[in-house]
Amino acid sequence: MCVFCMISNHEIPSHIVYENDKVIAFLDLTQATRGHTLVVPKKHFKNIFELDEEYGKAVMDAVRFVSNKLKKALNPIGLNLINNNERPLQSVDHFHIHLIPRYENDDFDIDFKDHSKEVNLSEILADINK
Repeated sequence: MCVFCMISNHEIPSHIVYENDKVIAFLDLTQATRGHTLVVPKKHFKNIFELDEEYGKAVMDAVRFVSNKLKKALNPIGLNLINNNERPLQSVDHFHIHLIPRYENDDFDIDFKDHSKEVNLSEILADINK
């Protein structure tokens, strides 16, 4: 059983921020920033490609609810939602969304490189719509 399933089943301790019958949200041990929270479906889905509609809706409702709790309680200047699927960055093979509150000078960084001169958007769109 995966670590997130064990947390969902209360088999190992966690710092629970929110929970209902389909979703659990708990503080990430790494705390990339203060309040870094994971929102996880209680049913095991490896990634977004396996996540069903019912649990997808439940997770996003919880993401919205917990994001507002974090904003009210911690007063961040913003919030990043991050979801990694498969490699290279998915470290736990159980779908989850990171809620990362942002603060002035928090030293958390996401770097989006500009590849606009290297790609053809029409070709990408055609590939997607095949």
